[in-house]
Amino acid sequence: MEGRGDAALHHPRHGGPAMNRSLLPRLAAALAAVLVAVPLAPGVATAEPTPGTPAVTWAVQPADERGPDGRRWIERTLDPGQVVTERLAVRNFSDRPTVFALKAADGYLTDKGRFNMLPSNQKSVDGGTWIEVRDTVTVPAKGTAVVPFTITVPRDARPGDHPAGIAATVTATGGTVAVESRVGFRVMMRVSGTITASLAVDGLTTTYRRSWNPFSAGSVRVRYTATNDGSVGATGAATVTTGELFGAVEHRTGAEVAQSLPGGSREVDVTVDGVWALGPLRTTVVLTPAVLDGDTSGAQIRPAEATVTVWTLPGPQLVLLALLAALALTARAAVRRRRRRLAALLARARDEGRAEARESTLAER
Repeated sequence: MEGRGDAALHHPRHGGPAMNRSLLPRLAAALAAVLVAVPLAPGVATAEPTPGTPAVTWAVQPADERGPDGRRWIERTLDPGQVVTERLAVRNFSDRPTVFALKAADGYLTDKGRFNMLPSNQKSVDGGTWIEVRDTVTVPAKGTAVVPFTITVPRDARPGDHPAGIAATVTATGGTVAVESRVGFRVMMRVSGTITASLAVDGLTTTYRRSWNPFSAGSVRVRYTATNDGSVGATGAATVTTGELFGAVEHRTGAEVAQSLPGGSREVDVTVDGVWALGPLRTTVVLTPAVLDGDTSGAQIRPAEATVTVWTLPGPQLVLLALLAALALTARAAVRRRRRRLAALLARARDEGRAEARESTLAER
């Protein structure tokens, strides 16, 4: 994990005592620590604890008695009431000894799918409370310190995943703002027992996007939220089916749902192509979850399904039909006018012929 925290308080270049007094409430509020939470992944963090002092660079990794053991994070399946001891290694790459604060907290996934732990100003209520570690550790310059910590699973712990994170932090205290920088790793704890993989389909909506080319079909945009209401982290495979002409024609597409932890959610946006706007469009989403990590034996898999219907009209096709009808009526009217004109010409010619015939008969007499 990489993390860097910095903050600056900007003061006005000019201003008299009245302006300075107006800043006092804001300055007092800024004296509260600004806690910067950065996603947890194995890596290195850099911070400058006090302005003008050398920067501190450090890393935190899972470890054994000898030091970092090559694991990127800790993943354990535990029984209710079980107590285990793990270790972490804090590596100080700086040129001076540094005191690091050690903290554990509940873990979660960000909107971008990165693992993170709650910031220090938020109270943990789950896996983060199961980890006990010393408050601080002093690591010599260019040195490494191995620190044990214990995981105590409550006897009444619910079977399933209880993610947490553990980190080493440095707080910069220069000026009127304190900034906490931290680096750590995830601690994935799964309590043994019957686990449930379940993803609910919430807020399903569909929007028909027509093609204004009357000879080209449109598409249906399907959006919903896949909410993890199970007990373990899970991914999902969705089948999206849109039926038209009262189900006579169906269009189907698939979509993958990224991993979410219990209580988390993922936004899903899928497009079904080749759909004509011919009355009601019935769209059904069938979402099947899958356990991604850890022991999956005895897992209960609960698929979810949701349906929504939207009514559509074939606008471009109706416009084309109206134009064709108008052209047909215009052509029909033109043909009728020609026929009437021709009939009138023929009648006139017949009348003129009869008149000439009568005149010729009279002349012969």
